[in-house]
Amino acid sequence: MFGGIVALGLSTLSAHYFLADKHERPEKMGYAIAGVEPEGGAAAAAVVEPIANRLAKADAAKGEAIFAKCKACHTIDQGAANGIGPNLWGVVGDARAEGRGGYAFSDSLKSKTGKWDFASLDEWLTNPKKFADGTKMSFAGLSDPMDRANVILYLNSKGSNLPLPAPEAVPAAGAAPAGAAAPVAMVGDAAKGEKVFAKCMACHTIEQGGANGIGPNLYGVAGDAIAEGRGGYAFSDALKAHKGVWDQATLDQWLSGPAKFAQGTKMTFAGLTSAQDRADVIAYLNSKGGKLTLGAAPAAAPAK
Repeated sequence: MFGGIVALGLSTLSAHYFLADKHERPEKMGYAIAGVEPEGGAAAAAVVEPIANRLAKADAAKGEAIFAKCKACHTIDQGAANGIGPNLWGVVGDARAEGRGGYAFSDSLKSKTGKWDFASLDEWLTNPKKFADGTKMSFAGLSDPMDRANVILYLNSKGSNLPLPAPEAVPAAGAAPAGAAAPVAMVGDAAKGEKVFAKCMACHTIEQGGANGIGPNLYGVAGDAIAEGRGGYAFSDALKAHKGVWDQATLDQWLSGPAKFAQGTKMTFAGLTSAQDRADVIAYLNSKGGKLTLGAAPAAAPAK
């Protein structure tokens, strides 16, 4: 389908690009890429989230910023000509090493039949030579899993627009193995939650009848419909897309990371990393006109 994506050298354009199956590799690479091991190096094994989970929190704008380097060798707009590498419009979901306006792909990539799905793109971006042994591709790969997800999400927005895969259920970091004793349940303390909530009062009111501010009034929000009512507050489309109610689990997800829960939300707060803090805030919110029967604080699930 395609032999490359990113041109890395702005001054030596034909020597450095990072998704291209170029037919003549330069004798000497121009420079090392920070954070990427040279070819043949042994990188330490690391646990990486599934691509579906990373795509759920990826940012196409960040992917576009990374792709800006690629434009020396690649076009991405519909109908644009191939360059050193092929045009990449509609590449996600397309057949590998085929089409692309007659671009001349290497035999090693041609041998990889099938389509560029999200998983294979992630594998290719990680290490092109490992994906297609014998490729003349000169770039070592993108070591940052989120950089790869951001680029893939951006590529998908340019003529492909495939539905994103559903995030997979994965054990939380440090979770006990199957069969191990369950951790002690965290129960929220409304008084402690009120103290944590003090930082939220710059944007939110919580007393009954309080006016909306930068964010909506939150009286009775626990158990209420997501992104509805609240005195006519103008919610983002990203949050409106989430149906249902603010139950304990969704409140915990939201408080873990609003931007992950609803990519495109107007909420700028980064989130609460402490599960106990989240449990305390939820208990406080519920004490202010809420409708929930609270149990143990739930583990944050991947945002949809």
